[in-house]
Amino acid sequence: MQAVVSPDQWDTGAAGGVATRMASEKVAGMAGWLEAGTGTKAGVEVPGSESILRSVEQVRAAGISCVEIIAWRDIDDPEAGGSEMHAHRVASEWAGAGLDVVMRTSRAPGRAELEWRNGYRVVRRSDRYRVFPRTFLELSTGIGYPTRADAVVEVWNGMPFLGPLATRKPHVTILHHVHAKMWNMVLPRMLAWMGRTVELKLAPKVYRSSRIITLSESSRGEIASMLGIPIQHIRVVPPGVDPGFSPGRAKAPYPLVIAVGRLVPVKQFDRLIENLAAVKHDIPDLQAIIVGEGYERPKLESIRALYGADGWIRMPGRLSDAALVDIYGSAWMVVSTSSKEGWGMTVTEAGACGTPAVVTDIVGHRDAVIHGVSGLLVPASESLPQVIKRVIQDEVLRETLSVGAHKYARTLTWKATATAILDELVAAAQQRKA
Repeated sequence: MQAVVSPDQWDTGAAGGVATRMASEKVAGMAGWLEAGTGTKAGVEVPGSESILRSVEQVRAAGISCVEIIAWRDIDDPEAGGSEMHAHRVASEWAGAGLDVVMRTSRAPGRAELEWRNGYRVVRRSDRYRVFPRTFLELSTGIGYPTRADAVVEVWNGMPFLGPLATRKPHVTILHHVHAKMWNMVLPRMLAWMGRTVELKLAPKVYRSSRIITLSESSRGEIASMLGIPIQHIRVVPPGVDPGFSPGRAKAPYPLVIAVGRLVPVKQFDRLIENLAAVKHDIPDLQAIIVGEGYERPKLESIRALYGADGWIRMPGRLSDAALVDIYGSAWMVVSTSSKEGWGMTVTEAGACGTPAVVTDIVGHRDAVIHGVSGLLVPASESLPQVIKRVIQDEVLRETLSVGAHKYARTLTWKATATAILDELVAAAQQRKA
């Protein structure tokens, strides 16, 4: 286990050890996308309103007045997750800065085909699977939906839209992570093989010369190694945290562990319930909340019942941001047992509320959590229940990590994220003209 570093030591670099180096390297590694603006990140300026307005002016100067985002799902889909939240926040920031933004996506139950949300337009014209060929056809021919967008931002979430083949307009791709083995978790064997083949064999040939944006340095390395995309074409742009996620709530008087995410296999909530049951054996007053919705709910409820945990593990479903803030703020820690993440936005949301994280040591988490500063990374070789118990029983450690988690999370803003992606779009437009 690496040493815990206090936030003061993180800022000054006064403490030695691996955790201090990790913290300083992480701040330094993210400095590239932190340009002049408002707010600070350990002494580095974070882009604010002035920066995003300046980037919008540069986008317009490059001949782009309307940006089209193409995505598999949108935030109103009942199965929406981190990818959809990310696209929504970025689109909202762009629209708020005066840019014309259209999001093209698949149909969502109970939602209109055309609607406005947070200043940008949403177009839902196909079902969950036909959205890919239809979008490709419309982008490449203009038949069906005559968009007047001047640039395209593609969200590659498992199955790609093949944007570089479909359009000659300036194009940027957002890729949170490689899905790889995730296909086997959600699809029958043949369909899973097809998904892996497209993602790992065919798509990389299409995107090899494209500008790729990912959320974390660890995901950048994975994309380069697994997809063969030149690492110099991949830019890291961390996600933001909504300012509504903030501290100020009293911690629960009993050990409260929370987890937030879609109830799907990749999140491994079955493993979480099993590990919490082991912790409960030694800490009888433990309580837990698993926030989220998904098709694995019946399975997880059965596992919860099997461990006799119905009375102390609550599963309230999907909650509003206001309710989430209360739960984040009152929890002693947020735990993620996920096997795949591009970042882990719930981790930094909790951190913004002053709640540290205990998470699996995987790609994405390695950037969302600074080990020993904002939380603890747990490799497969270590016992997750033991680490959870350590944080519960060590009040000094818990307080140190809480302060570090809040300090780290408040450096992440959606304006910074939106500004950096706009800058990539400008570069794509300039490259296209050249």
